[in-house]
Amino acid sequence: MLRRTFPALLLLLSVPAGASFGQAADPAALARRVLESTPLIDGHNDLPWAIRESATARGNPARYDLGTRTAGHTDLARLRQGRLGGQFWSVYIPGEIRDSGYARVQLEQIDIARQVIARYPEAFQWATTADGMREAFAAGRIGSVLGVEGGHAIENSLGVLRMYYDLGARYMTLTHNVTLDWADAAAEGPRHGGLTAFGVEVVREMNRLGMLVDLSHVSPGTMSDALSATEAPIIFSHSAARALADHVRNVPDSILARLPANGGIVMVTFVPTFISRVVLEHGRHRQAAAAAAARQFPSDSAAREGALQAWDRAHPTPRARLAEVADHLEHIRRVAGVDHVAIGGDFDGIDTTIEGLEDVSTYPALFTELARRGWSETELRKLAGENILRVMSEAQRVASRLQRERPASTRTLLELDGRPVP
Repeated sequence: MLRRTFPALLLLLSVPAGASFGQAADPAALARRVLESTPLIDGHNDLPWAIRESATARGNPARYDLGTRTAGHTDLARLRQGRLGGQFWSVYIPGEIRDSGYARVQLEQIDIARQVIARYPEAFQWATTADGMREAFAAGRIGSVLGVEGGHAIENSLGVLRMYYDLGARYMTLTHNVTLDWADAAAEGPRHGGLTAFGVEVVREMNRLGMLVDLSHVSPGTMSDALSATEAPIIFSHSAARALADHVRNVPDSILARLPANGGIVMVTFVPTFISRVVLEHGRHRQAAAAAAARQFPSDSAAREGALQAWDRAHPTPRARLAEVADHLEHIRRVAGVDHVAIGGDFDGIDTTIEGLEDVSTYPALFTELARRGWSETELRKLAGENILRVMSEAQRVASRLQRERPASTRTLLELDGRPVP
């Protein structure tokens, strides 16, 4: 017994006066140790779309030099400072471009992302598996993989879904902001009550491929149906807790409570309106002011704009704070458990940032804050990368089994839902 208790006694004697047993003596040192030895994997960065939208690059990665400080949130120097070890690069395309079709734009975005990864081999390493992520981190590079943001991109075709997987997409967000023929989005009113029969088949085929089912952007009904349908852990690539900020994009506690049984994770985002109740309420009040100005000046756009500018001067936009992101992480840890939380910043996909989390260089500050709050080294490692690596490994294990049990699905929207493809 003495041999077991003596090291603990030495530890007690070595604790500095005034330090609490729930808090690291040096939170910054603990955060640094975790990020030096565990890959920090972010679930969502919109750099490929930023390159497409850049007035100078216009979709050409050669004209968007990550070797210099960019106008956005991401470049090589700041990635190194932020100690990033892995990244799901979002290959987002808008769901609103219905008239022009999706596949061409989606393929162009995949091409942009793959060009970026290939252009900086000293910084990025293609990594589509958990083992690949670990290998990239061991080599001092950022393991890089793609995430399709919105099931509109498959154009109701499981064959197209498979092709995106072959091109490196390892998750698909079932919807973006537009409700699909087979899944309800959070941003639009419910049309199906969640997933249709074809939507369930999309989830089944994603499970068979080993593609993670991403439930950011979907309605609570779609979240629930996907959790019931999936055989592999799900992810939320960039969402937060609805109990703390009642935004439609956030995850209700009823869904968080189902994550332990599923094994999935919420990758907490840095979008101010998803994080801060104060910022969210300010936005709602501003929308009301804009509506009032429209009613007051229905045919005078200059007067409407002037009224809104006057409202803005009287009501400055508040800033969300890093501590509020930590609050969301702690809430999810409390409701779902520490095995079910990770990071999905959404850098280069947001216009306004959070105070203290302004770009990809700032991740260590968040881990320092959590260490200050008493998160253990084990918990911080899970948050940084171990949880998402576990999810990736389990999804591949499930896929290996399902590929032995059933062939690729050729079922259609018409066959399962009675509707032809538009």
